[in-house]
Amino acid sequence: MQTQLPAAILATSSGRRTDEILRACVHCGFCNATCPTYLLTGDELDGPRGRIYLIKDMLETQAATPIAREHLDRCLTCRACETTCPSGVAYGELAEIGRNFVEAQAPRPFAERFVRGALVRVLPSPGRLAFFARLGRLVRWAMPDYLARAVPRIRSRRAVAVKNHPRRVVVLEGCVQRSTTPEVNAALARVLDAANVKMVRAAGEMCCGSLELHLGQEERAHATMRANVDALYEAAADAEAIISTASGCGVTVKDYGRLLADDPLYADRARSISQRALDASEYLARIEAPVRKSGDAATVAWHSPCTLQHGQRVKGVVEGLLERAGYRLVRVANPHLCCGSAGTYSVLQHELADELRVQKLAALSAEQPDVIATANVGCQLHLRDGAAVPVRHWLELLE
Repeated sequence: MQTQLPAAILATSSGRRTDEILRACVHCGFCNATCPTYLLTGDELDGPRGRIYLIKDMLETQAATPIAREHLDRCLTCRACETTCPSGVAYGELAEIGRNFVEAQAPRPFAERFVRGALVRVLPSPGRLAFFARLGRLVRWAMPDYLARAVPRIRSRRAVAVKNHPRRVVVLEGCVQRSTTPEVNAALARVLDAANVKMVRAAGEMCCGSLELHLGQEERAHATMRANVDALYEAAADAEAIISTASGCGVTVKDYGRLLADDPLYADRARSISQRALDASEYLARIEAPVRKSGDAATVAWHSPCTLQHGQRVKGVVEGLLERAGYRLVRVANPHLCCGSAGTYSVLQHELADELRVQKLAALSAEQPDVIATANVGCQLHLRDGAAVPVRHWLELLE
């Protein structure tokens, strides 16, 4: 793709990277074949190729338009296009750049700014999330249906008695997962204990920053990431790895090195954190942890979150662990397609998200599994609403 970005943009490292990404695109359109929103709407501008043209035009003209904002908002950032693209276009990076430009150049209507501001202030804070979730459950009857269904049930953290093993790993607690599905990290603690590894937490760990990043609030996201780098760097000094049980958090932490590469004070530490970050499945497979079935379920429909299969490029690892534990995995059609959760997407683009959930649940339920398993809290909560069988994190299925 030919580009004519202004000299002021090309004078910066991010601008040169933008130009490199744009020039890698060869207009082939393979990406549209795996784009969930393009498959739903059939609109070229709701596919990666169309969005790339919109971003290119915005940056060349230095003018953001409501049309560009609308179609970037509809993007799930599932990154299925990246695993399809024969030219290796880093679409996820480009989408971040486009969103940051839109937020700076095209102010949103007040209602949109209010909702987005509330999400950024409430979701990353476990205390605020718990307060507003409990309040929301009291007044669900007065809410729109999509919003009432999105109000999570807050659960208390589960204490797990484990031995003081010399081998240690640091586990990310996250923000939403810490409040809504704390049983996931409790399950990991038990599996690690059986493998003679102790799970520890990093004091001061915050939200990973992905929520702010995907809403075009780059400066705020970077501030959150720097605070996490400080907390994780100290806690992980004598640990084997930094483990994530929520793939949405893991994909962002693994990207800290790139995201903070231009920060002279944090670049090296951020890169170190990224290099040591692993999904829980990667670590358990690496140490050949003993795993067994937990409960009566025999068949599992596995939903691999986009952040795991497309973002982290971790494929087949969870499946191998579940099969080794004794489960039978049923066939699921179109496993590469997003379920529609995508962080705040299920609230901000609820109509598209609901359609994607219906399609995904139909695929997951086709062979009547005993349970649906996934690896990200957002997918778990989103799919749970409407599923005919339990939707659980895969770690909960291991003894």
